[in-house]
Amino acid sequence: MIGIFFLAIFPACLIISALTDVYEFKIPNWVSLTLWLGYFPAALLLGAPGELVLQSTFFGFAVFVVCFGLFAVKFFGGGDAKLLAAAAPWIGLSAFVPFLFSMALAGGAVAIFLIAFRKMPVLPVYAHAPWLIRMHQNKHELPYAVAISAGGLWTFPQTPLFQIAFGG
Repeated sequence: MIGIFFLAIFPACLIISALTDVYEFKIPNWVSLTLWLGYFPAALLLGAPGELVLQSTFFGFAVFVVCFGLFAVKFFGGGDAKLLAAAAPWIGLSAFVPFLFSMALAGGAVAIFLIAFRKMPVLPVYAHAPWLIRMHQNKHELPYAVAISAGGLWTFPQTPLFQIAFGG
């Protein structure tokens, strides 16, 4: 039963990262660190095979290397790179392609929404929500943690630890 509690780290960290990215255009380091470190007790308490944990750990490192490269060429931000790398062990190889597809769809939806939102005039009500003004004015920033989180939440039932916990 306690393994289920640790399994909840994944969706909780994704939701927190999406909300903070929308609100501040930042993903706190502690969220990615909690996500990365939380994988190991969750896997242990759910009885994941050692081979799966090792494979997922190496997969997370590989995703980190690729994401670091994408960050270096300014394809996306450092917070996004860390979040993707920290989420990779949870998602695993088996669910990674559906995750990427879901993330791309969500990213497109977020981009279309922001384009439309930023074409509208600034409304007086935004004065009560400074984050809306930042979202409206930052024409070149996209809170991509929303897309990463949506992709992760959408594919969560396909992930290895979820499958171990609930069957499938």
